[in-house]
Amino acid sequence: MVSKKSRTAVRENKHRRMRHHLAGTAVRPRLAVFRSNNHMYAQIIDDTVGNTLVSASTLEKDVKAELEKTNNVEAAAKLGTVIAKRALDKGISTVVFDRGGFIYAGKVKALAEAAREAGLDF
Repeated sequence: MVSKKSRTAVRENKHRRMRHHLAGTAVRPRLAVFRSNNHMYAQIIDDTVGNTLVSASTLEKDVKAELEKTNNVEAAAKLGTVIAKRALDKGISTVVFDRGGFIYAGKVKALAEAAREAGLDF
């Protein structure tokens, strides 16, 4: 009988493999995205010291107040603009995009494109 790995396990393995090629530095930090069933989270991380420089999620009151739902493409796009605005306020303009093992489509793509339109370069 063929045993099938769970989607979560497959995603975690993909993310582990991707992280061998992606690293955030002080000059060009990493924009890490995580998507759960109900929310999305984005962090800008400096991997040389292991610090989160900027973060945003759909759990935050000010972001959540402007959204009808927190788990759709519109919410992801809003989160992309929020994280880009916060990064630019901190003086971060270029990042490395870490999609977290998720497929670059739908919510992850909407977040990335919204962040690019708001001024982040990657």
